Amino acid sequence: MKASIFREFGGPEKLVYEDVPVPSIGRDEVLVRVRACALNHLDIWVRQGIPAYKLFLPHISGCDISGVVESVGDDVDITRIKQGGRVIIAPGLSCFKCSYCLSGMDNLCETFRIIGGQVDGGYAEYAKAPAINIIPIPDGISFEEAAAFPLTFLTSWHMLLERARLAPGEDVLIIGAGSGIGTAAVQIAKLAGARVIATAGSDEKLELAKKLGADEIINHSREDFSQRVKEITNGRGVDVVFEHVGHATWDKSMASLAKNGRLITCGATTGPEVKIDLRYVFMRQQTIMGSIMGTRRELLQITNLIGQGKLKPVIDSTYPLSDARKAQERMLNRENFGKIILLP
Repeated sequence: MKASIFREFGGPEKLVYEDVPVPSIGRDEVLVRVRACALNHLDIWVRQGIPAYKLFLPHISGCDISGVVESVGDDVDITRIKQGGRVIIAPGLSCFKCSYCLSGMDNLCETFRIIGGQVDGGYAEYAKAPAINIIPIPDGISFEEAAAFPLTFLTSWHMLLERARLAPGEDVLIIGAGSGIGTAAVQIAKLAGARVIATAGSDEKLELAKKLGADEIINHSREDFSQRVKEITNGRGVDVVFEHVGHATWDKSMASLAKNGRLITCGATTGPEVKIDLRYVFMRQQTIMGSIMGTRRELLQITNLIGQGKLKPVIDSTYPLSDARKAQERMLNRENFGKIILLP
């Protein structure tokens, strides 16, 4: 099969398009013919090489995969997973046996891994996954749309609703609303009944964010978004800050919080080291929370809402699989609004 792989860590030029073997499946696994695979920032970090991810080279990236069931292992329930079925592959790999999994927190599984992260993913014509990771695509949803929501919507849902407990009537600040998780977060926050204040680096992206439901928009390339937040909220600040940028936005994100506010973070695309003035944290009784991915229960909820049209995946652009390098460069240059999709 054809795949875009890298044999050593480095920049986008390390991606090469070549022939590799089709994955062989075990008794409880499913082979999927990939029809679409969405890019994520994780693809960039893995290609650059991060110590937390132990993987074998060459490596195939790609966490968000949709496609058609090609074949199934001997122990797979063929009444649930049928050859030719249109499916999504849930990106998180959990054991569903440890104490975390059994208590419903499978994203904290003791052996948690991400498809396309620690194991080969969807930048290929075929991908494999455990049968428990196979989810039917709702009717009326294209392969491109199906690939555009699992990781980003799951991450945003878990951050806003499960961790930050965003409530109706609260104010939430969405940093980087033009990103994959940003476009998901705007929609989820609106669905939860919050007032959404969104930032982005261009007026074009902000207008698109408004169409998704943002109530107030801030161009963070032209103005101090923390000062603008204070103006919008009459000096109070927001109840929740949705943070995933890290060093470049951290100080202003903290300054945007109201008393008793919650900052929830899932990433550090501009660097992991930040400063915290603890006096503000305890005097204003603020909370800083981390978040990673989400649970299978949440992904099933999101899939149902996608199928009902209450949430909508946002697609920026599509590229042939052979142009994975160009696709990653578009993401690195922050040119996208929504998800970039590879098509084998």
